[in-house]
Parts: sequence; structure tokens; C-alpha cells
Amino acid sequence: MNLNRLPSQATVYATYASVSSTVMLLRATFHQIVPRQVQHYIISVISRCFQRPIVVKNSQFTLLVEKSDGISQNHLFDIFETYMSTKPNPATKCLKISQSQRDHKITTKLAQSEKLTDFYQGIEITWEFICPESEDTSGKNNSKGSSDAMKHSKHWFELRFENVHKEMIMESYIPFVLKEVKAMKNAKRVVKLHTLSDGFGGPGCWESITLEHSSTFQTLAMEPTEKKALMDDLDLFVKRRDFFKKVGRAWKRGYLLYGPPGTGKSSLVAAIANYLKFDIYDLQLMNVTSDGWLRRLLLGTANQSILVCEDIDCSVDLPARKARAKNAKQPDHGPKFTLSGLLNCIDGIWSSCGDERIIIFTTNHKDKLDDALLRPGRMDMHIHMSYLGMNGFKTLASTYLDIKHQHWRFREIEELLGTVQVTPAEVAEELMKSSDADVCLGGLVDLLNGKKRKKASVADGENTTHGVELPPTS
Repeated sequence: MNLNRLPSQATVYATYASVSSTVMLLRATFHQIVPRQVQHYIISVISRCFQRPIVVKNSQFTLLVEKSDGISQNHLFDIFETYMSTKPNPATKCLKISQSQRDHKITTKLAQSEKLTDFYQGIEITWEFICPESEDTSGKNNSKGSSDAMKHSKHWFELRFENVHKEMIMESYIPFVLKEVKAMKNAKRVVKLHTLSDGFGGPGCWESITLEHSSTFQTLAMEPTEKKALMDDLDLFVKRRDFFKKVGRAWKRGYLLYGPPGTGKSSLVAAIANYLKFDIYDLQLMNVTSDGWLRRLLLGTANQSILVCEDIDCSVDLPARKARAKNAKQPDHGPKFTLSGLLNCIDGIWSSCGDERIIIFTTNHKDKLDDALLRPGRMDMHIHMSYLGMNGFKTLASTYLDIKHQHWRFREIEELLGTVQVTPAEVAEELMKSSDADVCLGGLVDLLNGKKRKKASVADGENTTHGVELPPTS
């Protein structure tokens, strides 16, 4: 053996230092240039190529995420469904796509028994959507309502991964998915209008469509001071999460909108929803058969939502509690929907089952409502939607006719609005009759003059009647 050909110790050290420097340089370049998610993927691929797989019996762990927990909708299911719709996978063979008539965006969802693969920090996670709609676990109940409810609730996701990664998935991956979906929703927030489905009688009975109502605070024919006061109240409400928690109150706010028909109560509800980006839940009380069903409905609503009960004075017969006490001896046949049940849901212990919620009641006759509905804590702010004033009219003229300056008809219209009562809906109808501003404003003046003449004739008739001298009786 020729010892002269062996490398010297100094040469070995020099070679080692050179290789180490090169590896460190490549590693630093790799971390600086390659995105973090791509880094994790490359590392996981290399690891699988050079490491011998260890087969462990029952090494897979599965998480089940059901659509309903039997009482209310599982919010986590909706989040996962949204997240997976953004994860295209070449291995997926079937996807469900849908598009409503009013929605320009195509929605994709996993089809039955389809799988997707996701990677998180080198961990492979398999998602599968299970939807056995053709099965009936009871085998006995064949009623349509019960069948619809069963089909609706028997949907779930299965997340499979190696058992050793269970802690990482629960403590890191699931919060990551929640954060991703929240960011997506905030970036593309679409306000939904929820209403009761025909299959009323089971969990998850809310159906939704995109709210296409374009009403905003800028287009509302309200007095500027009242509009600003409401907007300031809404802004303060959404910022006070910690305050409500500190004082021990449910994070909710109640508004009563009252006034004659056509004064813009429904438009104001839509404007609030568009301003806050809150979904609307249209609760039609005539469909509520018992206090228990009302509790289930409220449990099915999401946070950051608006619960609306329109025309509460005539939508359902809610006897006052004193009247019910007088009739307490009468037999009670089955569950009933009561005023006390409604009060408990909006201001009792059940009102704490959710955060950042707004409750709005509308009525044409405030005097017909029970005082228990009107007190602070239930209806915190009462907003009178009155007849149109000049400030509201200018808003309508700007919105409908694009009049940004003073028009020669404005002085006459202002004088007439001071003498007659007209709703924003009536004025808006006149402003839609032509694209010519002069024609529309002329028609509005005729409408207001007609109301003025009618008011004068009614007053004259009353004066004549009161002034008639009756003949003496014999």
C-alpha cells in the first residue's frame, strides 16, 4: 500500500470545510428563494424516497366532521366544505358544480365519496366526503319531512392521516384551515338571505340565497342625523366584544323599526346587512308552532347575522302575558308559541348561544306591541321611519335622477312636503316613470298637489259636518 497517495489530514479538513460551506450556502438559498409550502412538499417527497416506510398496524387516524350534531348546524362542516372547494386535485374524478340565476360565480363541492389530498408541513391528509343519501337508518319512518331531515343531516367529512400526527392536526392544521377560510370569506364576503325551507321540522331547516338588495345608507331616504346616529351605534356595537364579555351580557343588539307602510323599513334592514356584511335570517313567526321550534331555529343561525321579524304586530297572534294568566285554567293542547318563549329567545338564557347578532323587529303600529318587547335589552334602539322630508327627497333625487345640485322645482316641492304626508315609496315610484328629470319632478308636484287638495276637501267636509245646525226635536 502506497502511503504517499493517501490525502493528508489538512487536505481532508479543507475538503470538509468546502463541502460544508457549499451545503450551508445551498440551504440558505433554498430557504430564501423557495416558498415555505413548496419546501415542506419537497422535503416530504425526499423523505419518502430515502426512508424505508414503517408499516404499523392501525396507524391511520380518522376525524369525522358531521353536518349536524342533531340539534343545530355544525359550523365546522361549512368551513371545511368551503376550504376543500379551493383545493383542486388531479385524482378527483367527480365534483358538484352549481350556479344560481343571480350569482355569477360557479360553486364547486366534493361529490359523494370523492377524495382530496392536502399537505400540511409535510403531513399528508386525505379528505373524503360521505353522503349516503339513499340510506335510511331508521327503516321505519317514511314520512317526507322526516326523510328530508335525515338526508340533510347524514353528511360528513372524514379526515385521515397518520396517527403520530394527531396532535399536529388538532392543534395546528385545523386552526390553519379556520384562519384560511375566514380570510377568504372576508375578502369575498357575500351577504346571504336565509329563509325557512319547505322541509320544516328537522335540523338545518334554513335555506339561503345571495342577497341582491342594493340598498345602502347612501341611498336611504332618512334624515342625516338619524342615519348617522344609527351608523355610529352599529360601529360601536361591532367593536365591543370584550366589553359585552366584561359586563356579562350576550353580544347582541335589538332595533325596532316602526312607521307607516312604504317608509323604507325593509330597505333599512338590507342597508344594515350590506353595511356590516351580516347575513339576514328572515324569521316568519306564522311558521313557528312552538317555543321549542323557535329555540331550534335560533340555534341554527350563525354569528354575525341579523334576525328579522317583519310586521310582528300582524304576523302572529301573540297574546300578552297578563291575558294568558287570566286564561290559565283553560287546557293546553300540545306545544304553543308564546310571547314568553319569544322573549326568552331574544333576551333570556338562549340569547347567549351566539355572538355578534342583531335582532330587528318591524311594525306599522308600535302601540299594538306588548311593552315587554320594547324595553331596553330587547329592543335597544327605536327608529321611527316617518314620512318623507326634504333631506330624504334630495337623497332620492340624487339616486334616481342623478340631480346633484338645486333644481328649480325643489322650492315648490319643499313647500308641498311641509303640508302633506307622502312616503318614500310613493315618491320613488314617481321618479322612476321617466329618465327626464323635469318630467319626473312635474309628476311629483302633481301628486303632492293632489294630496293637498284631498286633504283640504276632507278638512272642509269635517268643518261642514260640525257646523250643521240640527233641527230641534219635538
